Amino acid sequence: MHMTEVLFYHLERRGLDDALPGLVEKTLERGWRALIRCESAERAEAIDNRLWTYSEQTFLPHAQKGDGEAARQPVLITTEEDNTNNADVVFLVGSAEPPSWDGDAAKALTRIVLMFDGRDASALASAREAWKSAKAAGHDATYWKESPSGKFEKQA
Repeated sequence: MHMTEVLFYHLERRGLDDALPGLVEKTLERGWRALIRCESAERAEAIDNRLWTYSEQTFLPHAQKGDGEAARQPVLITTEEDNTNNADVVFLVGSAEPPSWDGDAAKALTRIVLMFDGRDASALASAREAWKSAKAAGHDATYWKESPSGKFEKQA
């Protein structure tokens, strides 16, 4: 039975805008496709803009759902639940809902990356719930926190 790796990223020092692009870049370097699921169109727009501008050295090919052919995008930003670009990795940002942990959609993925703001009490509570549910469904869940140097380190 396939187990999905579920990575919980606890953001404290850096915001999502700083932490997300590097993780997406690493995902592409591994030959994986990414889906970035957002809780709102505003967030999707902001992430779309951020991925264009975050680095002068690298170009992260990406599109928002509705721009061009979704299925062909290595990185797709969406507010919807479906995995239109057959992503290996789904990034859940803002308060985007995870897929049903014991459903086929979750099991089909290589990784689910849940990024949450440690300074936001409701985000913290949702992440705790998601952690329990992911573990209960048998996924391989790990918890990552920023070190003082800003590097993510595995805590659990």
